[in-house]
Amino acid sequence: MTALAIRLGAINLGQGFPDTDGPVGMLDVATAAIKGGVNQYPPGPGVPQLREAVARHRQRLYGLEYDPTAEVFITVGATEAISATVLATCERGDEVIVFEPYYDSYPAVIALSGATRRAVTLRPDGPTGRFAFDPDELRAAFGPRTRLILVNSPHNPTGTVFTRDELALIAELCVEHDVLAATDEVYEHLTYGGAEHIPLAQFPGMRERTFSISSAGKSFSVTGWKIGWVCAPPALVTAVQTVKQFTTFTANGALQLAVAHALEHELDWVRTQQAALEGKRDRLAAGLSAAGFEVHIPAGTYFVQADVRPLGSDDGTAFARSLPERAGIVAIPSSVFYDDAKAGQPYVRFAFCKKDEVIDEAVARLARL
Repeated sequence: MTALAIRLGAINLGQGFPDTDGPVGMLDVATAAIKGGVNQYPPGPGVPQLREAVARHRQRLYGLEYDPTAEVFITVGATEAISATVLATCERGDEVIVFEPYYDSYPAVIALSGATRRAVTLRPDGPTGRFAFDPDELRAAFGPRTRLILVNSPHNPTGTVFTRDELALIAELCVEHDVLAATDEVYEHLTYGGAEHIPLAQFPGMRERTFSISSAGKSFSVTGWKIGWVCAPPALVTAVQTVKQFTTFTANGALQLAVAHALEHELDWVRTQQAALEGKRDRLAAGLSAAGFEVHIPAGTYFVQADVRPLGSDDGTAFARSLPERAGIVAIPSSVFYDDAKAGQPYVRFAFCKKDEVIDEAVARLARL
């Protein structure tokens, strides 16, 4: 869809990348590091400054203590952290639970590992409502072959932020069935309307069985830097490192230093960005609603789910494919994020991490549909 946007000159509200840069201080540190000769292989587990900054960040925000020398590991973005975690822990005969709709790398890496995925569907709790799972469906997904559960909160693409009660149930089931968890927390700073991000590792019995994964890309508007991390007990970190050693080996050292600076000194910038994104969310949601969509307001992330049925279509995929030609706008059909494509068939995902004038132009085009 991004290639289509480029070819047609359409507004790209599909792929989740901002069209503005992150904090100037962070960019200056990266530039200075590159000019200062930080251009060769950094240590495989990550530069000490970043591992220490990640550990302090987790302790300061969530009260979770990690040893930066043994329990924090730097990866090429959160996507690599997730991939290395699945490949390190799962094999043929294992099952991995995912919540659908899911980030598109999840089914790919589960397939690469030889494991089988078990999808638990998030459904809206009414028109324009919050997407949530059925507790009984989640319980039924756990079984003797369950090895790992992937928990993405704040959740892409629905924007759901799992509640304390929802996370407590996930934790209870993990402990009961002796299952590992990998938490994709890349949108941890991007929650709205008072929604609170709660790490699964905080719950009883979970720190020792959880790969807590995040990255700099979304929080600091540098999605192309691909600097991520895993926080976990030493044995789990060693498992991830064993895979990464033979994939990318290490991540960009100069950018690691810049992210270390950002975690220590740029969280005020992140809070300003969070407020701006909440305004952009509301701006796009209002425009989509005025154009006739049924809009599900997200509590986090970069994305709005819009139901196309009020516009006379029940096929979000066909709608999204026609949108670039009809309106000069690109969005993503949500059905591609489901095992059960019918469950996602009415929905289209729009990204709001764009300049206000870009959102306004997109809304004006949608109004002419």
